[in-house]
Amino acid sequence: MEKKRRAILSVSDKTGIVEFAKALEELGYEVVSTGGTARTLQENGVAVTGISEITGFPECLDGRVKTLHPMVHAGILAMRGNPDHMRQVEELGVTLIDVVAINLYPFKQTILKPDVTLEDAIENIDIGGPTMIRAAAKNWQDVAVIVDPADYGAVIEELKTGAVSRETKFRLAAKVFETTAAYDALISGYLRKQMGAGPFPEKFTVTYEKVQDMRYGENPHQAAAFYKEIGRGDNVLANARQLHGKELSYNNINDANGALDTLKEFGYELPCAVAVKHANPCGVGVGATLHEAYLKAYEADPVSIFGGIVALNREVDKETAEELSKIFLEIILAPSFSAEALAILEKKKNIRLLELPGLYKANGGDMLDMKKVAGGLLVQELDTQLFDADNLKVVTKRAPTEEEMRQLKFAMRVVKHTKSNAIVLAKDNATVGVGPGQTNRITALELAIKYGGEKVKGSVMASDAFFPFDDCVKAAQAAGITAIIQPGGSVRDEDSIKACDEAGIAMVFTGMRHFKH
Repeated sequence: MEKKRRAILSVSDKTGIVEFAKALEELGYEVVSTGGTARTLQENGVAVTGISEITGFPECLDGRVKTLHPMVHAGILAMRGNPDHMRQVEELGVTLIDVVAINLYPFKQTILKPDVTLEDAIENIDIGGPTMIRAAAKNWQDVAVIVDPADYGAVIEELKTGAVSRETKFRLAAKVFETTAAYDALISGYLRKQMGAGPFPEKFTVTYEKVQDMRYGENPHQAAAFYKEIGRGDNVLANARQLHGKELSYNNINDANGALDTLKEFGYELPCAVAVKHANPCGVGVGATLHEAYLKAYEADPVSIFGGIVALNREVDKETAEELSKIFLEIILAPSFSAEALAILEKKKNIRLLELPGLYKANGGDMLDMKKVAGGLLVQELDTQLFDADNLKVVTKRAPTEEEMRQLKFAMRVVKHTKSNAIVLAKDNATVGVGPGQTNRITALELAIKYGGEKVKGSVMASDAFFPFDDCVKAAQAAGITAIIQPGGSVRDEDSIKACDEAGIAMVFTGMRHFKH
């Protein structure tokens, strides 16, 4: 049997394919191709053997069947070191295929179109492509399989020396199964969504795409990377555009996401500023202007905000930028920055400026919250609710005033995004004190009171979960707190209600807990 070197090329992404094919031709390869790839190569002067010429069978069913043929798959799967395989392919007249370059139908790009139909999506599920690349990857010792145009150059350089190395072929084979696993997971997720299935299948597989490798993780001795979810819009951090500053770190991204989640509770109705440190809000303010809102957030805790992250729901103007520039901040996130604001903030070398036009939009109800544990994965729906207004229950003799009720709702929006056990004190549309992440609730309150100082008097309090004892009420009374909002549900609720009545404090139960661990 005359030995030929044969490559099969069939790609949806045509990037670099003409140059790759011409390089293969120069190295003596016969180029086999199909459909649009064949036309592109022929139009650019590459001699192409059509797939039907080697199968002896016409492409049919609108191109659904073309490469699913023994003359193709025997050429890919035959093990060159197996004498019996070599005897059989010679007897059958099969030419071995040494290079397979395929990328799959653009299923992801199809389903991201706003007007996509189920029929369009189904037609963009590739069958022949995954079959060929999986076959080539299985026979990786003998076949170089390329699914990423970025690998064309390395393959050609090694072929020029005689052959693609074993190490490279193994790396390329592994990339195949990464590709098909992600592709199938995307298809599965889309189909489950179309049929209205719940978010928790028996086999949980999701597709994320790498945004960047990170310098390190939570600590310098930990490696890390950042991945993004496919199909999310302009309100998620992974789609932010960095305008200035050095690369984001692992902790930057985690903390910035906490700032965004808190900001989203306040929407776009009024200018809002959120300051976050170590993923906990340390200052939140709402004002008539963005400048006023930021000053409220800053004054809530001018110590903790240093080195923190600020998220704003309006374009950053010159006046606000001047205030922001007065202290060291790691990141500022906003829907946009005026030219004057950029000119001021870009003078600070180390600050990161992130533009995210829809950062104040609520997270989608179909988004999931995932937390890795050793040997497993916890998956839950996002906490997208605050409370049901119809279920709010005044449990004390005194009801909150209208102003107290406004401040209680404000505080509850913030405490929801504060690590448990959490207490937030608020007054005049700004946080006064935040007590996050404590092992008991009274200590969380004591911290919030300590942070608030003299401003605590006349403030209101929100708690992420119920009071197990009346000690928080008594501490609130001593500090001058006038109203409380909490979920309720403790077996000792009556103790806290009685203490509130004796102190003249209004208390409201929401019936909805907001643990955040």
